[in-house]
Amino acid sequence: MRTHAAGRSVAVIDYKPFGGTCALRGCDPKKMLVGGAAAIDHARRMQDKGIAGMPLIDWPELIAFKRSFTDPVPEMHEDSYAEKDIAAFHGQARFTGPNSVEVEGTALEGAHILIATGAKPVTLGIPGEKHLIDNEDFLALESLPERIVMVGGGYIAAEFSSIAARANAKVTVLQRGDRMLTHFEPELVGWLMESFEAVGIDVRTGTEVTSIETAGDGYRITASSGGQSVTIEADLVIHAAGRVPNLDGLDLDAAGVAVKDRRLQLNKYLQSVSNSAVYAAGDAAQVGPPLTPVSSHDAKLVVSNILEGNGHKPDYRGVPRVAFTLPPIAAVGLSEEEAQRQGLNSA
Repeated sequence: MRTHAAGRSVAVIDYKPFGGTCALRGCDPKKMLVGGAAAIDHARRMQDKGIAGMPLIDWPELIAFKRSFTDPVPEMHEDSYAEKDIAAFHGQARFTGPNSVEVEGTALEGAHILIATGAKPVTLGIPGEKHLIDNEDFLALESLPERIVMVGGGYIAAEFSSIAARANAKVTVLQRGDRMLTHFEPELVGWLMESFEAVGIDVRTGTEVTSIETAGDGYRITASSGGQSVTIEADLVIHAAGRVPNLDGLDLDAAGVAVKDRRLQLNKYLQSVSNSAVYAAGDAAQVGPPLTPVSSHDAKLVVSNILEGNGHKPDYRGVPRVAFTLPPIAAVGLSEEEAQRQGLNSA
């Protein structure tokens, strides 16, 4: 919007409905579900304190409530673009040159091109990986299965576990590392694990999934833990083992955009080191942490650099991190471990 207001011609391309991850497939719909889970959690904690009887989550109704917020978003964005004379295209964009892209047979050229394609689940390289669903699939479930396995231990695993357990699902978390939510202080995560245990969430750290196979109407997950092979039966298996920039189908070679280890090679201004016309922001850039405030921060910074010339560099030191678990946990600034690595002494 700011770029258009500055007199530049602007086009927006997305192969998914307009609105982005946070509004449609991430933060906002997740919070709708967390609201229902929080009501159950509060009622449970108020038992014998003036509240009698436990409410239950009606999953289809909760999903319908979520859709009352998310369904109107794409059309609102489309109308906003049209109102401001911003060209909007539906489809997969691919580079055809240093300053050009093609989408559904339409050729576009621009002085600058911003890659803001977000992230996708990382490929695990295990047999049966195709059986995993992602965060988007979970948020669209019409019914909630009884037994759910989360593969991984980050935000998605922690937040979805909090929701599913309070909707009476039996949840198992299989985390390769020694604890969940490694971006938060161990003490915070420890207190959260007590809450997980209280509602029956089975967190198994030091456990790496090695295969997934069908078993009747469900799945059999095989994992390695402490040198031993373990199996878990589930009705649903969710990918929560990390995400990488979604650069599929962009044909970056055609634009001379450098990539190394699945990451765009960018300078300190979020500009491609090999094609000065191309910038990146948010999860596609993967310079800052994978959080919504980072995407907004990056986008504003890139627009400033495009309009004013490179002079703005990202600074993520004050970005807050929040896990919408029950209870929620939050952090801002350096962790104790990070501070020690930088030679800072709290004394």
